[in-house]
Amino acid sequence: MSVAPTPIQQRFDQLEQQGRCALMPFLMAGDPDLATTRAALLALEAAGADLVELGIPYSDPLADGPVIQAAASRALAAGTTPARVLEMLASLRGELRLPVVLFTYSNPLLNRGMEAFCQAAAASGGAGLVVPDLPLEEAEKLSGIAAAAGLDLVLLVAPTTPAQRMARIHQASRGFTYLVSVTGVTGVRAGLEARVGPLVSQLKAQADTPVAVGFGISGVEQVRQVRDWGANGAIVGSALVRVMAEAHTQQADVAAAAGRFCAELRAGLDP
Repeated sequence: MSVAPTPIQQRFDQLEQQGRCALMPFLMAGDPDLATTRAALLALEAAGADLVELGIPYSDPLADGPVIQAAASRALAAGTTPARVLEMLASLRGELRLPVVLFTYSNPLLNRGMEAFCQAAAASGGAGLVVPDLPLEEAEKLSGIAAAAGLDLVLLVAPTTPAQRMARIHQASRGFTYLVSVTGVTGVRAGLEARVGPLVSQLKAQADTPVAVGFGISGVEQVRQVRDWGANGAIVGSALVRVMAEAHTQQADVAAAAGRFCAELRAGLDP
């Protein structure tokens, strides 16, 4: 009996048939407020995003660099909570069609309970989940819980991950595998590490799961590099978060600024 593909799997299947690399922006929910996040999600979809990674703000974001840490602090100061993020996402049902991958840390997830969190996330319209500080052994447990709720648990690998463990993570990941392009935290980088390219090919030879590259991708040149490596997707976080923060500081339309930046990336990414 065949299992129906999940929304994330369907999206990657469509893009593969079209010969296109997925563009996946990251934004922090609640920065500067949830109404702006809601508008930005719609603007990103209209500008050509294929999937979106939506950060749930957390007070101790170990994997995040200064730009995203600052965004999380602003969102928390504005009163953003996981429950309010999911309420906002639920309000987009019927409007937002792209798959939303929720990015959270393990403490908020464990505080609510894995099953309860996954059920609430799926009921709100979430399609996937990334938990960067969850050990592989715990992730394997969470993967089944997430799948039962209708979520793909996306796992991360880094250039420093030992080959045997990398293969195990890639085979356990659902929806896609998140390949971290740099050693260290998130943030804009001038260039990507050359050793990431061979890792894309290595991972794709081990399993059919799509591979998306993130961390340090800041503009058209980097998303093209990711595409040329043969990756299935490019994730852009800190650069977009910074564009949105600058627009807010200048009292400009934050959602429109996000859409313009996404449109530039989309134009540069499509062959």
